[in-house]
Amino acid sequence: EVFGKARAEGVAWSAAGVKVRDIPRFGWRAYHLDEACWFHGEAEVKKLLDQMAALKMNEFHWYLTDDQGWRIEIKKYPKLTGVGAWRKDSQTGGWDSPLRTGQPHGGFYTQEQLREIVRYAAERHINIVPSVNMPGHSTAAIASYPEMGTTGEPVEVCVTFGKLPSVFNVANENLYPFLEDILDEVMGIFPSQVIHLGGDEVLFGQWVASPQIKALIEREHLSGPADVQMYFTGRMSRFMEGRGRRMLGWNDIMGDDLHGLLKAVGAGDLRDRPDRRNLAAGTVVQFWAGDIALAERALREGHDIINSLHTETYLDYDYTQIPLARAYAFEPIPQGLDRSLWPKVLGLGCQMWSEWTPTDDKVEHQTFPRIAAYAEVGWTRAAQKDYPDFCRRLDSMEKRWSLQNVNFAQVPR
Repeated sequence: EVFGKARAEGVAWSAAGVKVRDIPRFGWRAYHLDEACWFHGEAEVKKLLDQMAALKMNEFHWYLTDDQGWRIEIKKYPKLTGVGAWRKDSQTGGWDSPLRTGQPHGGFYTQEQLREIVRYAAERHINIVPSVNMPGHSTAAIASYPEMGTTGEPVEVCVTFGKLPSVFNVANENLYPFLEDILDEVMGIFPSQVIHLGGDEVLFGQWVASPQIKALIEREHLSGPADVQMYFTGRMSRFMEGRGRRMLGWNDIMGDDLHGLLKAVGAGDLRDRPDRRNLAAGTVVQFWAGDIALAERALREGHDIINSLHTETYLDYDYTQIPLARAYAFEPIPQGLDRSLWPKVLGLGCQMWSEWTPTDDKVEHQTFPRIAAYAEVGWTRAAQKDYPDFCRRLDSMEKRWSLQNVNFAQVPR
């Protein structure tokens, strides 16, 4: 009733005096919201931050750029939002569906709005980690400034979801001041020590066909597309290091062919070439796909990791794929990992990808109640977890969500 908007009658307003001493198991307990696919706006973001605070989650991973939209105002490059924040239509009906909504979609946050949300989050002890995708998932940026793309040809902000072919031309030296200027403005808004630069699902076809990329490979003695990506990612990670920040990227940045995209262009990965990895020492790897051994290799090569394995933490997956009990059972420390490496597992993230959740209600339906399970995974030591007790306590949480108009899913326990 404390959380209700109307005065409650007949309630005994009393609380027992207690002393609580508690510390979290992991320092990184993140919720990820994708607003590049669908723009939700300030009110919904603040609503989600309130719920994160109630659950003692402390990292809001805010996904703000992708092929389908650019949501951050960058004053030096106004076309990023003037062009990149808007698309003509939107795919609906699922992957490879020919169906479209028939409506334009767009939106972005001004820098003033972003600073207000950063302030609001900080009051609730939440750090915001912005995500700016590169070198792939960059069609909205290339639609705004085509000269930054590998082909140099005009493209439009994507109306479909999935892996798209446009990729930054990392052989173009003009690209680096462009991206550095963007990141300087981003870092001026977000005080987070960690900034996410994406790095996943690069389609290599444009690079393979590019004379400029071929010249880069020869000049820098690179072995192929995976090496080209490592060359680019290394440069950007060192730029971030020079600004006193840490780059965070999906584990594609380790040079492994997680999706068969290198094989598709007849190239190999860098699994056995640690000498070709030139990431800044402080780079954090967010493990989301592939064998757990890949996460262990990142740790042994000196990187901290965040465990966001998609089969266990993706909130866009339905409740048959990741039921509540499975979410609660997630273990961020990979099984069999040498105990000496445990401190380098910073924690976990749960990811709300939004291709098929265009409305606030749908985002909330996919997020709640599973976010409460992931919050407890991040806070509670494995030996103290108790799923039946969690379900009992969830009853009270659901009553609060009802009073706060949070659209949680009614799921089996």
